[in-house]
Amino acid sequence: MFDPYAEKPWLKHYDAHVPRNLNYSNKTYAELVREATTDIPLRTAVYYMGRGITYHELDKFSNRMARFLKKCGLKPGDTVGVNLPNIPAYYISILGIQKAGCVLTGVSPLLQPKELEYQLNDSGTKLLVTLDALFEKVKAVAPQTGVETLAVAGIADFLSPLKAFLGKLFKKIPTGKVNPIPGLTVGRFMNLLQKMPSDFVEEQVDPDARCLMQYTGGTTGPPKGAVLTHRNMVSQIQQTNTWLDVSTGQESTLLTAFPLFHQAGLFLGMDAMAFGGTQVAVPNPRDLDFLIAAIKKHKPRGIVNVPTIYLELLKKPKFRTLDFSGVEWFISGAAPFPPEYIKEFEEVVGEGKLVEVLGMTETSPVHMGLPRYGMKKPGSVGIPFPDTEVKLIDPDSGEIVPVEEPGELVVKGPQVFTEGYHNKPEETATTLRDGWIFTGDVCKMDADGYFYVVDRVKDMVIVSGYKVFTRTVDDVLMEHPDIDMAAAIGLPDPARPGSEIVATAIVLKPDVEKSEDTREKIIQYMQAKVAPYKVPKKIEFIDELPKTAIGKFLRRELRERESTK
Repeated sequence: MFDPYAEKPWLKHYDAHVPRNLNYSNKTYAELVREATTDIPLRTAVYYMGRGITYHELDKFSNRMARFLKKCGLKPGDTVGVNLPNIPAYYISILGIQKAGCVLTGVSPLLQPKELEYQLNDSGTKLLVTLDALFEKVKAVAPQTGVETLAVAGIADFLSPLKAFLGKLFKKIPTGKVNPIPGLTVGRFMNLLQKMPSDFVEEQVDPDARCLMQYTGGTTGPPKGAVLTHRNMVSQIQQTNTWLDVSTGQESTLLTAFPLFHQAGLFLGMDAMAFGGTQVAVPNPRDLDFLIAAIKKHKPRGIVNVPTIYLELLKKPKFRTLDFSGVEWFISGAAPFPPEYIKEFEEVVGEGKLVEVLGMTETSPVHMGLPRYGMKKPGSVGIPFPDTEVKLIDPDSGEIVPVEEPGELVVKGPQVFTEGYHNKPEETATTLRDGWIFTGDVCKMDADGYFYVVDRVKDMVIVSGYKVFTRTVDDVLMEHPDIDMAAAIGLPDPARPGSEIVATAIVLKPDVEKSEDTREKIIQYMQAKVAPYKVPKKIEFIDELPKTAIGKFLRRELRERESTK
């Protein structure tokens, strides 16, 4: 059978500055940062609440962090958890952990106690950097884990004394008491670091050694720790910077609302430090006014967010009046950008500036994207990165699907994890086969080699043998003038055992009535737009769609909500 993916039609659409193959560095992440930042000690690495932290300061603090880890008995390969929002202590921890040769696992501050306990135990975390405002939750579970040391940071650690005092006085800054825990070493992050020497330290580890252990969302079972090596991360950094035409040492400011505990946010933070860029720390990704003020003040070269954040910003008059002339690109990831909003968005920020990307934790996290300068197709997530092989296969037969036909996306490349999931051999064997990762994304490829996300394999609805892709239903629904957001799901069909019906949760635009008349109008609209089996048989109006911490729709939660009714 002819393999259209082996022909790599996407290569002819690479920007002129992007080669087909890259010469990848044989360095660890810590080595990469050191080489990139040695000559720029006074450049600001992180802006945080009115204060700039230089690369010289970051280097010294991270040296202290590495020495503290070694003092606590941690050895190369041991796991260190970071349970923080986007504050300076997180950036210090990233670099300090890597200098010590340890493995970082990002621990979401949003985890509930049982979830927190699970990740700490599963990852084998020995030392946890956490927040004083989270201390009571951590204190409740830490004795049931292998954690031996807690380093407790505060949001106010890098603020001026006056700003810190007023913030706590008027309860603008979340905080909490830190108390001893029997059997554990507990101390304030800054106090612990100040006791350590700040001279150079960098443990020598192999580029194929573990760098990160990042946990997936756990949509089909317990979260899994995806193991990413230094080679994975360094390769991804080179791929991304080449794609975006970013040079090491180039003065660039980056702004993103992605949380650092998420692989996308962590990668962006690591990447910025690896090329010597400046990043704006955003403690609360949902604070749209903060984002708008940061764009106005810092005039970033690049902005990275999820589509839902961009669409919420688009509703803000202050966002629409900003000067975007200095912003060269807006990266959008984690979910497809609704095509019907792309034109409106680029009318505000500038034509051709939206660069969609596609990825997952297991690919460090990006494997394809729209060209930085070249042809962009609305609705497409782009073309594969250099040295990245892709193909689409039928999830049932395993056969390659033709051009313009949907199939599961499988990917191979230097950014794809090779070790798999920590202590999960069965899940690894299912997902990673002969170096190819089975992504779970249902996509199609056009004749030019551009890819389009159709659905997730697990979100696909089977209606009397017909495959219905929820993303397709969502796109049609969101073209309706009364609908702001929509998320379709599949529910068991009581009339046809083994079959499903299409259901949808809808957020209406303001002033649109949640009535049977509105529901009937939507059904009639869908009947005129799609095949009968794709028309939602159940429509629920809700005030807000459940989302992940980074803005992805939680279809699983919608299904669970329906099953309990």
